[in-house]
Amino acid sequence: MGNRGRVAERRKTRPAVLGGAIAVVVGGAGFGAYALFGGGAAAEDGVRRASAQQAEEVRTGPLSAAEVTDTAERFLTAWQSGKVSEAAAVTDDPEAAAALLTGYAEDARVKDVTLVAGARAGDEVPFSVKGTVSYEDLDKPLAYESELTVVRRAGDGAPRVDWRPAVVHPDLKDGDKLVTGEAGTPPVRALDRDGGELTAAKYPSLGTVLDGLREKYGEKAGGEAGVELRVVRGKASKKAELSDKTLLELDEGTPGTVETTLDPSLQAAAEAQVAKKARASVVVLRASTGEILAVANSSRGFNTAFQGSLAPGSTMKVITSSMLIEKGLASMDEKHPCPKYFSYGGWKFQNDDKFQIEDGTFKASFARSCNTAFISQAPELEDDDLTEQAQQVFGLSMNNWQVGVPTFDGSVPVQSAAPMAASLIGQGGVRMNPLNMASVSATVKSGVFHQPYLVSPEVDGRALATASRTLSAGTLAQLRELMAYTAAHGTAAEAMAGVGGETGAKTGSAEVEGQKKPNGWFTAYRGDLAAAGVVQAAGHGGSTAGPIVAALLKSGG
Repeated sequence: MGNRGRVAERRKTRPAVLGGAIAVVVGGAGFGAYALFGGGAAAEDGVRRASAQQAEEVRTGPLSAAEVTDTAERFLTAWQSGKVSEAAAVTDDPEAAAALLTGYAEDARVKDVTLVAGARAGDEVPFSVKGTVSYEDLDKPLAYESELTVVRRAGDGAPRVDWRPAVVHPDLKDGDKLVTGEAGTPPVRALDRDGGELTAAKYPSLGTVLDGLREKYGEKAGGEAGVELRVVRGKASKKAELSDKTLLELDEGTPGTVETTLDPSLQAAAEAQVAKKARASVVVLRASTGEILAVANSSRGFNTAFQGSLAPGSTMKVITSSMLIEKGLASMDEKHPCPKYFSYGGWKFQNDDKFQIEDGTFKASFARSCNTAFISQAPELEDDDLTEQAQQVFGLSMNNWQVGVPTFDGSVPVQSAAPMAASLIGQGGVRMNPLNMASVSATVKSGVFHQPYLVSPEVDGRALATASRTLSAGTLAQLRELMAYTAAHGTAAEAMAGVGGETGAKTGSAEVEGQKKPNGWFTAYRGDLAAAGVVQAAGHGGSTAGPIVAALLKSGG
């Protein structure tokens, strides 16, 4: 790490206001510790005198504009000046702040820091960061945006910076740190199935996927590590299966090559589709093999399509129906109850808009997504029946998929009473993501579970997960007919209109506590393609996720 110059003396004059924001300027070889909001040292002294006079008072109520700006000024000025202890003391967690700010200079090797504060918005103050990352004879400029929030400290109500790692850099989470040095893992050059290079610039959704590929295959792909500034994940982030992230390359090193199963035209189409809606995610598979042909998320920071853990709503009825048919509790063309309400385990369940189907068949209940048609069978089931069905037939909920990047493999826990009944319609404790639900449609279409994968197992000899059994021919035929009828005449018909060939589909809506609108789900197949998508907090799946999935099934031929 380069030697830090001496800290310059505090200038006694006011700083200049530039374009509505106030710059903290670095002069000479060291840091200029200038006030950010025009108060200067005098303002800080005034705050201290006021604090002394009110030492025994506990401050309450909303923060004043002066409290927010003065607190932000003190923190940012001290941070820029390299006065870690002073900066940390202005936060509500001095120990954690001091550790991360010390690491910013010593581990991340960021020097010559310049901070520019933007206009205050309530208790929040945005600011930009510019500096230089220096490692041996390599130097590269660093620039990014961040923000801080001022809160009242517990106990005395004094204004303090609400300490979060994201204050230092927005990509940091609890336990993470910034490190500059030789990359522990060589870079990789990821290729699509046609040999074209996959980049986050071309396909924005693939940022987290490319990070995962590097983490998994960087040491095996034949590349050489470079020098970079990166986020090194802590325990909490690793538990959430977040990969280390490169923020700045000082020397890119020599990348190895990793071939993937992604189809460039489908990937481009998936990117375009999710861009039309906020919080949308989708996955497309080849049903006969499990190859992942496309994955896209409109939110870039987390790969919901692969790692999301969300209630799948009525798309779960595909799995539940296979179980009920196998157990003789339902049959496609036989009469099946669909009342307005059904109570079980102390909970009263109902259908959307409290509809009922009088004297209807199970096919009609599936196509219209009747909740009570499924809940009514809960008294006939054992607590672990749905869990076993998901594991044994659909390969889910065993945490053993080897996709090539981190994934969440679905969860169907054993439950009892009302939560067990709720799990039959994709609520309760059931959790899935688009990768899982695309795999469910693929299993119905192909008749056999094929674990989805992004990198061929031939690359590294890993063993793909398998399911212990398949559905009988009779059950499979009924399940396909249920999904085909839903695609043609049920809740999926509007979205699937114009999707030719052999098709099947199921819609879903999953209620989320504290969320006004449900998450909209859709899973479907056409020919050898299977796909699933979710649009969070958007409404019913047929009108939200349905058009995304249907468009990709069309474009995939």
